Amino acid sequence: MKRRIASLHLGLAFLGALSGCASTTVESTGQALPSPLCGPTSVTTPATTSVAVLWGPSWRPDQKEPPLREAAALRGIQQFFASQRCLTDVALHRIDIPAQGELPDDALLATAKARTPRADKVILIVVRELGPKLAIGLPTLVEGGTEVVIEVRVLDARHPVSEAQVRTHWQKGGPFYIQGVRTLDQDMQAALSATLAAPAAPAAPAATPQRP
Repeated sequence: MKRRIASLHLGLAFLGALSGCASTTVESTGQALPSPLCGPTSVTTPATTSVAVLWGPSWRPDQKEPPLREAAALRGIQQFFASQRCLTDVALHRIDIPAQGELPDDALLATAKARTPRADKVILIVVRELGPKLAIGLPTLVEGGTEVVIEVRVLDARHPVSEAQVRTHWQKGGPFYIQGVRTLDQDMQAALSATLAAPAAPAAPAATPQRP
């Protein structure tokens, strides 16, 4: 009986080790928004901004289960914009992303105007990667997690002017952290939040001239 209890405790300890712990890292390059998409708001603050969101995937050739990932990406996009209280109207439009090159700003504005004529802002979201990852080998026997790679462009449709063009690589994982695909919509929402809702990095202070 004691041996069975000891074996059970050992098994539980092993499973606990496999559950692991995760950390989140965000790497962004390019022109970030100077301030969050929606600043501080309250329940009583009226929504004032209408946006047209043009989005689409651009998977690598060997991407597994594109329809599953695309559905998760759409849910994450919907969840993110539903949480932005400053937006009076959000129109989501899936578009085809060119395999090479990028859509110029005037083409994006024309596409948005044809579908959402009164949009104040146009936001392009290109989903490059959305899914789990797993590495087996040294120095860690098992290391897993999930990752999101998106490219986001924000245009002010009223002037027009470019407000942001940024690439974000969002990752959550660690040793013995096996997640699968069940959190992909939440991961997509988190990557968008890090890109559009997080405050921009503060500018470096100007150097103070030194007296001779």
